[in-house]
Amino acid sequence: MPVRPAGGPRSSFPVPGKPGRSQGRGPGKACLYKGASTMTETPFLDGKKILAVDDEQDIVDMLQELLGMCELVKASTFDEARELLESRDFDIAILDIMGVDGYRLLEIANRRNITAVMLTAHAFTPDNLVKSIKEGAASYLPKEEMGNIATFLNDILEAREKGRNTWEPWQERLPSSYFEKRWGAAWQDKDRDFWERFKAGIRERARASGKKESKE
Repeated sequence: MPVRPAGGPRSSFPVPGKPGRSQGRGPGKACLYKGASTMTETPFLDGKKILAVDDEQDIVDMLQELLGMCELVKASTFDEARELLESRDFDIAILDIMGVDGYRLLEIANRRNITAVMLTAHAFTPDNLVKSIKEGAASYLPKEEMGNIATFLNDILEAREKGRNTWEPWQERLPSSYFEKRWGAAWQDKDRDFWERFKAGIRERARASGKKESKE
């Protein structure tokens, strides 16, 4: 089903082919994910339990294809996702924002200590990015980046493993210039104080993590 990239015409989302499945899987082997143009090692994802929630069936089917190295459970409604979040354990929950009341699901995920990632097309706005951060999401991804979902999720799990802020690798892969091309150069002006605190918090967490690693 087509999705609408922010600020652009309605178009079909490119679907990676079967090479997107992990290669050479097995005990002790890193998983490989072939995205739109690159192949990235995703060792932290192998065998992880992932909940994918979206009201568009082709999106969850695509996520299942892209995350073949994981144990993926799909949900297409808020009620279905809520029941799964409240009754089962997941390493990560991927939550659509608009179609399934993603922020209410984020609240449930936070309460159950399940790492949540917001994935969106229609709620791709500066306000929703800020809201996702403030309400405790581990990442915020536009659906146009879904072809790289394995890399983003691997970054989150690796950051957690190393005691780093999950938004640190996110901002390296999606720098401010990425959003400037879509939202304009002044996209952070409305919440400039928030963004200054956000970046300072990431730097402080990185320094603390680095000191801990050097002691070990």
